Amino acid sequence: MPLSTAPSTSTPESEELASFREDIRAFIKANADEDILEAGRKTTSFFPPFEQVMKWHRILGKRGWSAIRWPEEYGGTGWDVPRQLIFEEECRRAGVPMLLPQSISMVGPAIIHYGTDEQKQKHLPEILAGETFWAQGYSEPNAGSDLASLRCRAVRQDDHYVINGSKTWTTYAHHANRMFLLVRTGATGKPQQGISFFLIDDLTDPGIDIRPIIGLDGVPEQCDVFFTNVRVPLNCCLGEENDGWSVAKYLLEHERGGGTSFATTFRQEMATILKLAARTGDGFGGMLAEDPVFQSRFARLTLEVDTLEATEERFAAMEKGSPESGPMSSMIKITSMETVQRITELAIDVAGTPALPLQLMALTVSSGMTSVTDEDTLTMMPKYLNNRAASIFGGSNEIQRNIIAKTLLR
Repeated sequence: MPLSTAPSTSTPESEELASFREDIRAFIKANADEDILEAGRKTTSFFPPFEQVMKWHRILGKRGWSAIRWPEEYGGTGWDVPRQLIFEEECRRAGVPMLLPQSISMVGPAIIHYGTDEQKQKHLPEILAGETFWAQGYSEPNAGSDLASLRCRAVRQDDHYVINGSKTWTTYAHHANRMFLLVRTGATGKPQQGISFFLIDDLTDPGIDIRPIIGLDGVPEQCDVFFTNVRVPLNCCLGEENDGWSVAKYLLEHERGGGTSFATTFRQEMATILKLAARTGDGFGGMLAEDPVFQSRFARLTLEVDTLEATEERFAAMEKGSPESGPMSSMIKITSMETVQRITELAIDVAGTPALPLQLMALTVSSGMTSVTDEDTLTMMPKYLNNRAASIFGGSNEIQRNIIAKTLLR
């Protein structure tokens, strides 16, 4: 039986859903220009090229499709889970970039759940339209997975707070005009107490210093951010002062398992690997796609993706913030990130030495620079290098296992 990347449990689609799929497909074809499609092809992590993905975000925003999982009353689509999955399947099939998660999938749901009417009216329409982009100010040099150890501090002074401290691994902070930020506002009780969740409106304050970090793939995706006597208004606090840990945990559920369908993305990666294996020799006169060892690894990964997809469908229908949703999001974080690491390892094994050259200009959208290899191979090594961190960012997988054990095994 030939290898396939199609879902093993797929069932015939109703006429209504098939028509919906055709509408999505037609919209993408009519609105995704070559720059957007090129950005999709040249995405090397979970964060696509910024300018083009925000362009696509704004296009979806005008159509009302930028936040497919938000409640309809706040600008969401009102689609059920099958329609959400169809939309993501067609976006991945067309090759458009995934929207950046920080605004739509992370701070947006937190504002909906914890925000005042003023905060919702101010921030949600801008997020939907793609007029703002939010960076995530969580990790610090000595507070990564141990986030409760953060030291960035905010002190009340009359009608404002003054922030001093730093954040690191802040993805795309050099592109952002907003930031959601965890700061310490109290010093008593457990480490989780005394933390507040701030919404920072303006990153052009002279007291904010943003320094990009060049990654192993040669791209400045992460940043260090330093705060020196930065003044922000008291109403920047989301939720209650000193109760930011509750907001942070709620947001992390969306980051770890509720923002997008990892399985849908992984299927496209698997399809690329299979296509490459079908045209790559095995060194013994045959093709890699026919090699039993390759087939075994590929089949095992296919089963992992099928299992992940079923888990994601359960999570999508689950109320976020419920006792079950926390450990479920941790389970998705563990399985999805370990699976993507195995997928990129297989990709490198199939591609071989053609994946080795670092081709920064060829990876730059609209550069006109062609790859010395084919375009499928161009992104494989950067993806492999970026995904070495997949089991660490968003809370390391060791931390996720602790969460599951404390919640379900006590």
